[in-house]
Amino acid sequence: MSEARSVPFTESKAPESAERLHRGALRLIDISASTMANIGPAYSFFFSFGLIVVTAGIAAPLTIVAAAVAVALLGNTLSQFSRAHPSTGGFITFVGKTFGGRSAVTTALLAGAGYIIAISSVLVISGGFLSIMLNYYLGWNVPWVIFSVLLTAGAMVMMFRGVAVSTKLAGFFFGFEMVVLLIVAIAALIKNGGHLSAAPFNPKNITHGFSGLAAGFPLAVYLFIGWENSAALAEETGNPRRNVPRAVFMSIALMAVTYLLLAFSTVIGFHDNGTALGNASIPFISVAHGVAAGVAFIAYLAGMTSTLGVLIAAVNSQCRLIFNAGREGLLPRWIGRVHPTRLTPVNAIITFIAIATVIIAGWALGHLIGGSTGALSAQNYFNESGTMGTILILVVYFLANLALPFYYRKYRPSEFNIVKHAVLPVLGMAAIAVPVYYLSKPGQSDPYDWFPYMALGIVVVSVIYAVLLTRRDPGLGDRVGSIIADE
Repeated sequence: MSEARSVPFTESKAPESAERLHRGALRLIDISASTMANIGPAYSFFFSFGLIVVTAGIAAPLTIVAAAVAVALLGNTLSQFSRAHPSTGGFITFVGKTFGGRSAVTTALLAGAGYIIAISSVLVISGGFLSIMLNYYLGWNVPWVIFSVLLTAGAMVMMFRGVAVSTKLAGFFFGFEMVVLLIVAIAALIKNGGHLSAAPFNPKNITHGFSGLAAGFPLAVYLFIGWENSAALAEETGNPRRNVPRAVFMSIALMAVTYLLLAFSTVIGFHDNGTALGNASIPFISVAHGVAAGVAFIAYLAGMTSTLGVLIAAVNSQCRLIFNAGREGLLPRWIGRVHPTRLTPVNAIITFIAIATVIIAGWALGHLIGGSTGALSAQNYFNESGTMGTILILVVYFLANLALPFYYRKYRPSEFNIVKHAVLPVLGMAAIAVPVYYLSKPGQSDPYDWFPYMALGIVVVSVIYAVLLTRRDPGLGDRVGSIIADE
């Protein structure tokens, strides 16, 4: 029996009537590009690196090294699951197949909430970044919300048209931003050649030592969010058992190298002045301005295309998680329907965007009621929603690492490997515990201080919903993971 068909007899199969996506529409290069577009190196680095320097100092690149190692550990977990049981449900399927229906429903709600909150930051910053760019170059003062609505609507149209079209567009945006980032980074290093040093990689330059490294670690992990994109595209990918793991590790490795180059060039561009770097609105853009006006302009364009690439790639992959949960009955079934001709999860896309929009409106209303209208900026929302969403996503990562050894012991005992299926996932859980602690510890500023309580509330509600749903539908656990990507 071939690897693609080596499914243990103890696992259930999909019903003949199950809604299916466009199988075989994507290649390895497509899902790799989509994954890296989802990560959005320009988008992520532009708005996050300054905060990392504030916490870790000019040796912030070392936090990126630590984050890359942690994400690679998570990549092992996702790859091992995908080789055994490729599924559009991703972590939801993997946890549910291991621990049962209640865990699947709980994970579906946590993953859905975390990704929707995080994607809402992309909806906002897409309009916010365009507003900043037009204000700088043309003096226009157009509210970001107008651009956000227009760009989101355009992205939805592309996603409705088909996964191949939208994924290739996101890949094109990613290719452009990568070329620009490399040009700007190298130009900055040449321009500031007299200030080249190893200071950014000297552990002595980490603010407050290990505690500073640990404090910047959650922000560095956030740079990589989206690395798991390819797993949700498994059903539409040719040979997903081979291509999904390859896309995962290729994406993590390339993004790690890219971030290190960008971080190094940015610190050197500020002449190792961490205070000035931390005070800059978008440090990399400031460095680009120091090189030449034309260089700064293409850096702005890279940020814009990166944001659009993230918007398309992230919604494309993450809405498929709730789509799969809908067709398996973990969430309302109408979410799990596809367009009859284009085979796209239209209902899931609309649901994803609609809930994200409600969250943005609620955030704006909360600031207005609280009288803090000055905080209604796109960048402020990016920081707040990104943090809140990351907490929930990290919980899902933790559950997936916990599930891996139990899954292989339960379904594939002959393939169990102590390093791949036990040691590495335990290290992955330990790595996740660090950012969870620093994102949840007391004493943070408002509103970050109540995010952990909100996350806990979402966990409790998810568990209660899962208990009630599985009591009403005892066969739900058997349907989890029944739709295998290549069968």
